[in-house]
Amino acid sequence: MRKQYLFRITTSALLVLLLAPACQNGDFLEVKPQGVINANNYFQTAQHATWSVNATYNSLRDWNLTSLPWLAMTDIVTDDAVKGSFPADAQRLTAFDDFSWDPGFPEDIRASWRGHYQGIFRANVAIDGIPKVPAMDETLRKRLIGEAKFLRAHFYFNLVRWFGDLPLITRPLTQDEFYTQTRAASAEIYKLIASDLTEAIASLPEKSAYAPEDLGRVTKGAARGLLAKVYLTTKDYPNAEKYALEVINSNEYKLLADYPKIFLPEGENSSESVFEVQATALEASYAGATAWNMVQGVRGTPNLGWGFNLPSDDLMKAFEFGDPRRDATALLVGEALPDGSALVEDNPQIENERYNQKAWTPAHALLQDNGPSNIRILRYSDVLLIAAEALNENGKPQEALIQLNAVRIRARGTRRNILPDVTITDKDALRQKIWQERRVELAMEQQRWFDLVRTGQVEARMKAVGKNFVKGKHELFPIPQTEIDLAGGNIAQNQGY
Repeated sequence: MRKQYLFRITTSALLVLLLAPACQNGDFLEVKPQGVINANNYFQTAQHATWSVNATYNSLRDWNLTSLPWLAMTDIVTDDAVKGSFPADAQRLTAFDDFSWDPGFPEDIRASWRGHYQGIFRANVAIDGIPKVPAMDETLRKRLIGEAKFLRAHFYFNLVRWFGDLPLITRPLTQDEFYTQTRAASAEIYKLIASDLTEAIASLPEKSAYAPEDLGRVTKGAARGLLAKVYLTTKDYPNAEKYALEVINSNEYKLLADYPKIFLPEGENSSESVFEVQATALEASYAGATAWNMVQGVRGTPNLGWGFNLPSDDLMKAFEFGDPRRDATALLVGEALPDGSALVEDNPQIENERYNQKAWTPAHALLQDNGPSNIRILRYSDVLLIAAEALNENGKPQEALIQLNAVRIRARGTRRNILPDVTITDKDALRQKIWQERRVELAMEQQRWFDLVRTGQVEARMKAVGKNFVKGKHELFPIPQTEIDLAGGNIAQNQGY
């Protein structure tokens, strides 16, 4: 069934022009009047306010946030995945396999920087403009600002984990300000993220309070869950525990019984969904689609995509014997597609040929690049594991085991002879178990790099799989050289580059 939730597709050509990205890439916003609406008379109605937030959501579907730049800097760079496709295809991506990137190469690093700052720009336009709308329902006004602040926090959270200190931009910039930005300390970035999410929690409804046509918008639970992850990243374990348990105790979410169904169309916006990028395949355009499915799809027969971001041998070995999540993560040669419509045939050009099954999508309108499948950003099982890790760090191992084992119980289903409950209570040993559970539960969902860096495992794991990791350098990506050049030296480079 075609998804028709209004906010996914109500981003008109006018909004694209009005909210065109202007930050950090040298492009100046030149607004040309479109009918009776222009930059001077915008933010006059509640509809304008809604459109501005919809345009910010639309940034989540951008190529730079859903395709090769995103996958390279989250999965391919780790022990969970390899570049994929055939060796000469997008050869630049081998830099993420062997840690040979630099400030000018490959372009994917700058694409991620640019795409996230474009999203921040749109969020800032909404946050700045919505308070100016006259005669607007105040509950709706607060909710829309809360949505925009969540999205701004999401964009900054990715950037600060990748690059460290960042230009901190909280309002639309003028042309003269584009090239004068300096880097704020990462602590200041995290302070803004926490503030934005705290304000979002106060103004957003729970998931169950949204009307059907608004399903997929940011919720109170999403803001709490992301804030819990932020505090876990900064090692503020009491607050990580607090916000994760608020999600759990809200009774708004529950684990789906059948793990593979999470990633099928029937699993979209399900009881396990805390936040997803909404996508839809439209017959007339690509406005609601992403490239996420296409770039990871089977390359060959059946011809479903480009075959990038393939599960690694090391990831396949990480699953416990009989863990059903292994089969739900990797789509193998000779295996039937999840809908049974065809078998995956061998493509001799592809090395390490197995595909990310979580990115598989059934037949849909137009070409494969009209990707209709939602991207799972935050799942309930992730929140349970955040709670487990925080509880263990806070000296509450028995409570941590409840959350950890809930994830394992769901994974094993009715097969009682696999994935036994974890019973250890030693803090160090339990910490390792939780980290391992995060790896296999969230495999190929673009979580691994962030987990490796925040937990201090990154050097050991990268060297274990033969990557050329340099301690003190590769924990962060380089600031793109083009951004340093545009800033005229106001932005300093990361250590080691």
